[in-house]
Amino acid sequence: MKGLYYNGTAAEYREDLPMPVPEPGESLIKIHYSAVCNTDKEIRKGYRPSFRGVMGHEFVGEVVSSPDPVFHGKRVVGELNAACGTCIYCRTGRPTHCSNRKVLGMDSKDGCFAEYMTIDTSLLHIVPDELPDTQAIFTEPLAAAMEILTQIHISPDKNAAVLGDGRLALLTAQVLALTGIDLTVIGRHPEKLELFRPFAKTTTCGEKEGYEYVAECTGSESGLPQAMELVRKKGTIILKSTYAGKVSLDMSMAAVNELTIVGSRCGPFEPALRLLKDKKIHLPEIELYDLKDFEKAFASPAFKAGFAFTD
Repeated sequence: MKGLYYNGTAAEYREDLPMPVPEPGESLIKIHYSAVCNTDKEIRKGYRPSFRGVMGHEFVGEVVSSPDPVFHGKRVVGELNAACGTCIYCRTGRPTHCSNRKVLGMDSKDGCFAEYMTIDTSLLHIVPDELPDTQAIFTEPLAAAMEILTQIHISPDKNAAVLGDGRLALLTAQVLALTGIDLTVIGRHPEKLELFRPFAKTTTCGEKEGYEYVAECTGSESGLPQAMELVRKKGTIILKSTYAGKVSLDMSMAAVNELTIVGSRCGPFEPALRLLKDKKIHLPEIELYDLKDFEKAFASPAFKAGFAFTD
């Protein structure tokens, strides 16, 4: 089987990977498309040094076999975290933080940068018939953006800023815009900011202490320090970036200014699928590559790059 394997220090294209065999409760998926996430790039930089296996966690595929007949032959997307169901976090309604979880393409579980993969059946979601694969591939990152709305109450009579002008920023900004809030997107690239103009104000220079909410979506270690300058006293920072690195901060700013900092990652899939099906979210097309050209996919400046698996 063809796949992109992380060996602990580097990603390597292989054609000798064994066909995955489902464990009890798992389904076998034939991958149609898989997409590169910034987290995948961070894994190559050492974000998950103990991981060995097939990379990738954003996918659309077809169910080949499943213990649940509802899924047989269906197009599906899937969540990342397979929880144990017994630890303190599972017992208290926080399964995505399960102490023993397996995470697709990141921790103890092969991911979707391969022709086939297995996944816990409870993590699958059926793709609506009218939603094409090339849009359904955005379900996981859109769900992550929607997690913000499950974590904090966004008061639409206040204002917000999204810091960043890349993929995560575009998804996060569109989700926040659905609340009707006064929204500003702060980026570095005027050509990228054009994508945000239909639903937000855009600028390359934000206003210091100008925003009640700041969603940090830069994917850079400079993002959080900048967000702390942009947010108002007693305001809220939503930290969406995942990167392998350390940040030096004057944490007295957080205490003295009484800031709330909320880490935010995985989110609800069904609402994300509905928004995509109803065309409430507008995204550029994914740029697709053959798996053996993974270096080009990882280096692509496109809004989203990924892999197409053909017979």
